[in-house]
Amino acid sequence: HFVCSFVSRFLGNSDMTIVSGVAMPRAQKKPDMTVRVRSAINKFLGYDFPPGPHCVPLYYIINAQKGGTLPFCLGLMYTYDNWGYAACCYTAVHGAYGIVWLFKHYCFPDASWKQRVTILGIVNSFLFVLGPYWLAPFMLISRSGIEADPSPMRCCAALLVSIIGMVIMMAADAQKFFTLKFKKGLITDGVHALCRHPNYLGEMMIYGGFAMMVPHWAPWAVLAWVWIQLFHTNICLKEASMSRYEEWDTYASCTGMLLPWLPGLLRGSAKDRAN
Repeated sequence: HFVCSFVSRFLGNSDMTIVSGVAMPRAQKKPDMTVRVRSAINKFLGYDFPPGPHCVPLYYIINAQKGGTLPFCLGLMYTYDNWGYAACCYTAVHGAYGIVWLFKHYCFPDASWKQRVTILGIVNSFLFVLGPYWLAPFMLISRSGIEADPSPMRCCAALLVSIIGMVIMMAADAQKFFTLKFKKGLITDGVHALCRHPNYLGEMMIYGGFAMMVPHWAPWAVLAWVWIQLFHTNICLKEASMSRYEEWDTYASCTGMLLPWLPGLLRGSAKDRAN
């Protein structure tokens, strides 16, 4: 018992595997150097940027930006006197997403957003991630850099993608919150049987739909920056953390990282294969 406790504390891993009656730690995969560097940059800019203490929960600025999207878009429509179908469709779907996000935070909040950050960390979060999300509605409603409004068919396709993304995100976050509330461990069923990171898939579909409505490359450049620097980094860190679970190898073999993997779906979920 003493040896196992010492090994567990020394390795910083409390997840143990029983081998021949002896508890042994399961090795956790280590993210590659580029992921660790990007993670350090994100943490410094968004959480620890000096000076000042860590005094503000991160969800303050996130919820302010999400909830502020509807009045922001309505203000743009009033300022530029644009009440066309494209502006109305965009304002409705992005504004609804902000309300859905606030509803989600109230009913099943993400614990990671409760982490306290510095004042300038809050500022950087808006400058580098949250603020640029408003480039798409600004360009569309002000008609800056675009020659004509998107076609009704394009708006329809964009709305379809965004709405499905909202459903996936809400289902994934709700399942994660209520499952881990009563049972800790790796989630391999439900929405998570489709892919390993359905919450990120939903978020990418939501903002991808928003960018689809704007006939310009700039909103896609913003998404490329956020998806690579923030989303991909967090996904790689999460996969490394989840690799400590015994069922991880089976789960990873029959699911895609972001997209449902057809061979895995045909073979059944990780839980079905384990049974």
